[in-house]
Amino acid sequence: MLKDQVAIVTGASRGIGREVARQLAEKGVKLAILGSSQDIHETAEDLKEEEYENIQSFVADVSKENDIERVVQATEKAYGKIDILINNAGIGAFKKVEDVTVEEWEKTFSINVQGVFLATKAVLPIMKKHQFGTIITVASDVSRYTIPEAGSLYTSTKYAVQGFMGAVAQEVREEGIRVGTINPGMVDTYFANSKQGLPEKEKWLKVENIAESIVYMAGVPKHMLIDELHLHPLTQTYPRP
Repeated sequence: MLKDQVAIVTGASRGIGREVARQLAEKGVKLAILGSSQDIHETAEDLKEEEYENIQSFVADVSKENDIERVVQATEKAYGKIDILINNAGIGAFKKVEDVTVEEWEKTFSINVQGVFLATKAVLPIMKKHQFGTIITVASDVSRYTIPEAGSLYTSTKYAVQGFMGAVAQEVREEGIRVGTINPGMVDTYFANSKQGLPEKEKWLKVENIAESIVYMAGVPKHMLIDELHLHPLTQTYPRP
């Protein structure tokens, strides 16, 4: 199902995005991966050393329209189509409301929300032309409830993403385009300037778990849509609706 499809993965330098790229490459997907630093080229080289081919890498800021359009245009030129978009790039800032600066608010929204909007907007004309596409956005479990741990900024962005993707899903489904979100709980990754592999994260979800779920969502039959997936480690407690 996935072999020879073309995917763009944002935030692919490390963590979830890098593992998604690796697992998609393993399935024979042609890749365009992007990140905010030169590290993205190292990710591409590492994948090529694993004998995965058809991988292009781009340094790009997902909050900049020109950057996104450059990546999308180059990807279509190289591969002739874009079948999959994985909106993974994101940042987190956790402070009490009175401690959040306007600059932090704007930066977090520009990456977590505007980045999703820009990438989605850019690929849709290509997907509509081919009457097929899959857009999966990595949101968060806090897109469905709020948390007391100084999460107003981050939570706000994920609620915005959930609303945006839900509306887009209704807008494009008749053109063969599937739109869904994946909402992980605690994941052992580099999120919010943390480190991966810390002892206290031993029982958290792993990046492989999230990537496997994203690849599953992307690989279901064309007539099937997975609107949302919610994933939590057994050790995590969270409010239930």
